[in-house]
Amino acid sequence: MTRAATPTALIADDESLLREDLRDKLAALWPELRLVAEASNGNEAAALIAGHAPDIAFLDIKMPGLSGIEVAQGIETDTRVVFVTAFDQFAVDAFEREAVDYLLKPVTRERLAQTVARLRAALAQPPASAPAPELAQLLDLLARAGGGAATAAGARTPLRWIRASRGDTTYQIAVDEVLYFQSDDKYTIVYTANGEHVIRMPLAELVAALDGEHFWQVHRGTIVNVRNVLSSKRDGDGRVWLNVRGVAKPLTVSRAYQHRFRQM
Repeated sequence: MTRAATPTALIADDESLLREDLRDKLAALWPELRLVAEASNGNEAAALIAGHAPDIAFLDIKMPGLSGIEVAQGIETDTRVVFVTAFDQFAVDAFEREAVDYLLKPVTRERLAQTVARLRAALAQPPASAPAPELAQLLDLLARAGGGAATAAGARTPLRWIRASRGDTTYQIAVDEVLYFQSDDKYTIVYTANGEHVIRMPLAELVAALDGEHFWQVHRGTIVNVRNVLSSKRDGDGRVWLNVRGVAKPLTVSRAYQHRFRQM
């Protein structure tokens, strides 16, 4: 894929004044950059990225609907992500260690100039076929932190049982029996060999409570029990699909997580 001569970008932030400030600073520092869209929430950002496939997405981490992290997890284009964040030093250190850039609010002209230089250099290189494992690991880290700083408390005991509903009945389900979880608006669908159940816990909270060794987020809306993954398959468009025991329809894997299945 050859990139266009004029780089394109999207800005997503629920605060209009911050979008305007970033837009003005980018116009001064990078005149040839073309802003193709702006979004005020995560759902809108995800749709606009899929529709415009911008070279760069500046994503606020804390947004209504999908968070910036969840938007990044679902990107299927060659879009480079720059997070705009009010995170404390823990998260800043994480960003410094990994191959992804960030802008700490309030965004300064000097810091943005460094980001622009990094992006210019990155766009001069051919796009990777999939995001670097470091990026996926960072997204996992941030998602498990719940969009905030890590606490000093020790590791929590992973969730072992889930109280889930089907109709008027509530069931006690062993987590080990779950095939996969699927986000559905305000609810999460629990898929087991015995059918579908519903819980009110959002997926972002659920992934932090599960045993990360056995439950992998493979898409912004899907967590799979990897002990039931039989195989993975890559199609002609580079998309990865999972064949899960007891599930008739293959599950899609977003680009941020495809590296996990390269050996399957």
